[in-house]
Amino acid sequence: MIVAERKPFAEIAQAVSGYRRVLVVGCGTCVAVCLAGGEKEAGILAAQLDLAGQLAGRDQRFATACVERQCDREFLAELDAAAREHDALLSLACGAGVQFLAERHPSLPVLAGLNTTFIGVNQDVGVWDERCRACRDCLLSLTGGVCPLTMCPKGMVNGPCGGAVDGRCETDPERDCAWTVIHARLSASDRLANLEALVPPRDHSRASLPGRQTHAAYLRRYSSHG
Repeated sequence: MIVAERKPFAEIAQAVSGYRRVLVVGCGTCVAVCLAGGEKEAGILAAQLDLAGQLAGRDQRFATACVERQCDREFLAELDAAAREHDALLSLACGAGVQFLAERHPSLPVLAGLNTTFIGVNQDVGVWDERCRACRDCLLSLTGGVCPLTMCPKGMVNGPCGGAVDGRCETDPERDCAWTVIHARLSASDRLANLEALVPPRDHSRASLPGRQTHAAYLRRYSSHG
C-alpha cells in the first residue's frame, strides 16, 4: 500500500492561512490504513486548524469530507458540490490523489497535507516498512522474494557489497544485510543457483516519466488505431 505521513502542522497552517473556507478532504484507502489521511485524521486536522485560526485572529472555517479513493475519478464526483462552497481544498491523500483532485478542480487551490513516503507493508500496529521501489523491472523471482533495490541501502543487485558484519548491514547494525536474507531464502527453497545469474545494468528507458500502463483487454479502447 501507499504509506504517507502528515506534513508538519506549521507547514499546513501556513499553506491554508490565506483562505477563509477550507475543505479538508480525507481518503479512505491507503492513507487511512496508515492513520495519516482517513476520515478521522481529516476531522482532527480540521479541528486543530480551526483552533489555530481562532488563536491567530483569522476568520476561517474548516469543513471535512472523505472519499473512498482520491486517486479514482469516479469517487471524486462526490465532492463537487462541497468543493464549490470552499475557497481551497486541503487533500489528505497521496501525491497521486492530490493531483487528481487538482485536475478535477483547476480553479481551486488544492493543497497537500501529507508527504507520500513509500510503498510498504504493515509490520506491526502503527509500524510500516518500505518494501517496493516501483522500479518497473522486478527481481523478486530471482532473489527469493526479497527486493535488493529496497532492502539494500546501496541497491546492490548482484550480491552483497562486502561491508556486512555478522549478517548485519554496515549502514545500520540493527538491519539485516539484504543479501544475507536473500541467501538464506534461496537456500531454504533449494535455489542457490539463482545467485549465479548476472543481473544486467538497469534499462533506465523503462523508467521514462510519467509512466502509463494500459491493460491489453482495454488496448483497443484507448488506442488511436482501434
